[in-house]
Amino acid sequence: MASKVYFTDFCTANGETLPQKLARLIMTAGIDRIDFQDKFVAIKIHFGELGNMAHLRPGYARVLVDIIKELGGKPFLTDANTMYVGSRKNALDHIETAYLNGFTPYTTGCHVIIADGLKGTDDVAVPVAGGTVVKEAKIGRAIVDADIVISLNHFKGHEEAGFGGALKNLGMGSGSNEGKRDMHSDGRPVVDESKCVGCGSCARNCAHDGPQRQENGKMQINWVNCMGCGRCLDVCPTKAIYHNYHNAVQMLNFKIAEYAKAVVDGKPHFHITLVRDVSPYCDCHAENDLPIVPDVGMFASFDPVALDLACAEAVLRQPVNPGSKLDKANRPDLDHFTADFPNTNWRDQISHGKEIGLGEDSYELITI
Repeated sequence: MASKVYFTDFCTANGETLPQKLARLIMTAGIDRIDFQDKFVAIKIHFGELGNMAHLRPGYARVLVDIIKELGGKPFLTDANTMYVGSRKNALDHIETAYLNGFTPYTTGCHVIIADGLKGTDDVAVPVAGGTVVKEAKIGRAIVDADIVISLNHFKGHEEAGFGGALKNLGMGSGSNEGKRDMHSDGRPVVDESKCVGCGSCARNCAHDGPQRQENGKMQINWVNCMGCGRCLDVCPTKAIYHNYHNAVQMLNFKIAEYAKAVVDGKPHFHITLVRDVSPYCDCHAENDLPIVPDVGMFASFDPVALDLACAEAVLRQPVNPGSKLDKANRPDLDHFTADFPNTNWRDQISHGKEIGLGEDSYELITI
């Protein structure tokens, strides 16, 4: 059966503000069918790396927080720590980053709780019902302890998953340090020395001393230290680093879907995605680049799989922004996400999410 996905654009009229329009979308989509009374509600969000300007504005979170409070719930904003060097690798830096990016209790109306604790080690092993590649997902404890899970997602491109939406926000974003290591474990990067210029960008962005300089000045990946996060692939300016297993990216998408199912299984859940500032890269980057397409609108659904598909297809219908990374790729023979990152296949998230019973791969789009 097709799942219902609700949509509205960013245009406002007749005195209705954008926050009010988002609230109308959320209520029309039926969030009030959930019993929030005295329940702890995890709002899974990405706070953005310091320097990234594409992440969601805190005002959007405030709309959701106010609705949940009016319905009797006890909301908190949450995300799990990262594996790589950056401003969100431990809970103290992560909370500071959230505050500096505007997600304070005073702007959003609720507190920030880092899901997997101080060092990313506070997790719970959650069985994945129907999973084929993950037996137990290591999920941040605060998310597991919550009674209800709501995802508030920024839709954008992604260098390994193809795109990042609800599934990636829930799956990768809720995984603890060990969970993220598990999701990335099917591929280890390799350096093509003919392309390597020895700049050291890979080493500076690795928290585990994986990339190491050889006597010839070229970099090499120490697989004993490497956790497989793929950050070195993202930052290499000459694209000298690649996955050594052909199925590594597919397995990553499968695991993202299975981790997302572990997060929401057995709990009421609801999902909102904003398709704006569609950067070619994840908000984990300190830089965000020019959006690859124009802003589209706001989507909401009880089904995260159908929601991601609706958002992806909406992006695919958009023209390419001149001067963007997608425009420079000049691959009209490929869809937007594949042209952006040719080694990815974004449809793997959708098909596997459907296969494991997380959601549907068809939707009825209801415009308000």
